Amino acid sequence: METLIVEPKNQKQLTAIKAFLKALDVSFRKENESPYDLEFVAKIERSKEEVKKGKVTRVKKEELRSLLGL
Repeated sequence: METLIVEPKNQKQLTAIKAFLKALDVSFRKENESPYDLEFVAKIERSKEEVKKGKVTRVKKEELRSLLGL
């Protein structure tokens, strides 16, 4: 058959959808919430924290162009 992806907006909707599917005897399963590798997500979150703390290196366009030979 086909797979449907349902995205409830809140817990109330999720509960209602689960009850509805159970009443119709439709099987369902929970998938990982993120399609991304957990290690990758953690790395991105660490990077965001570093930016908040000011641990960044800024490069001006002119410097970048000269580094790239443009």
